[in-house]
Amino acid sequence: MGPWRRLLLFGGVLLRGCGGAAAPLGGSRVLVFRRQLSGVESETLKQRRTQIMSRGLPKQKPIEGVNQVIVVASGKGGVGKSTTAVNLALALAANDSSKAIGLLDVDVYGPSIPKMMNLRGNPELSQNNLMKPLLNYGIACMSMGFLVEETAPVVWRGLMVMSAIEKLLRQVDWGQLDYLVVDMPPGTGDVQLSVSQNIPISGAVIVSTPQDIALMDAHKGAEMFRKVHVPVLGLVQNMSVFQCPKCKHKTHIFGADGARKLARTLDLDILGDVPLHLNIRETSDTGQPIVFSQPESDEAKAYLQIAEEVVRRLPPPPE
Repeated sequence: MGPWRRLLLFGGVLLRGCGGAAAPLGGSRVLVFRRQLSGVESETLKQRRTQIMSRGLPKQKPIEGVNQVIVVASGKGGVGKSTTAVNLALALAANDSSKAIGLLDVDVYGPSIPKMMNLRGNPELSQNNLMKPLLNYGIACMSMGFLVEETAPVVWRGLMVMSAIEKLLRQVDWGQLDYLVVDMPPGTGDVQLSVSQNIPISGAVIVSTPQDIALMDAHKGAEMFRKVHVPVLGLVQNMSVFQCPKCKHKTHIFGADGARKLARTLDLDILGDVPLHLNIRETSDTGQPIVFSQPESDEAKAYLQIAEEVVRRLPPPPE
């Protein structure tokens, strides 16, 4: 809408040429002009808005060699998102050994994948000058943690972070993967939007504890993915219950069934419950995730079930 029309419609004045004097218009005359211009202006604004949106949003481009991308996200940090992402990747491989699985850590400020997957060192470059993922437990892994010192903080502004995300998405030679599991940073900020808008995502898994504070942010995370048209496959209720190893008494430290209530609110499914257990923490800290090191344990079976539920809800892979 031009400045003069804005004044005409909202200020009740008519400008008589550039720099000319302004003459007040009566209310009835303003209404007449409004009626005449409203249709044209409305259509013009719609077209302009469409042009701006199409220019501002990047076009999605698949990651070469990757059939389907599964993002693991949470609204809040500290709810076990990275632990879930690692064990989900291992569980996908364990459930179907014919599938090739990759794990991408886009948590630039706090990468966890190198430690959890017991990987160190810098990635080598391919003949095409692309980074080669590091491999362990049959999972191809890439993380910002491979590119910086373990104790070095990443003190970057937004543009540098976006540049790093672009490199992690576009400059890695994954070979051929059936599933790429992406460990997202907590929150609903630039990284989440950049990943969601740049690559086609088959589905998102939201991780939360049953605690109300965590559920508030998990709700926001699920709504964010819906706004950018990413299918939300369901919720994982992490640290759902603690069972005393001696007396077997169960305690809901973070509350009972909070994620199930949120799932009903959002019309989503619960993909599975993972208990609060010492073995999960110890195996993650030692770089031997529980699905790999204790595959027969109840905790590992919980992740295997989650992986089955995720695959069941994925759309068919592209041709």
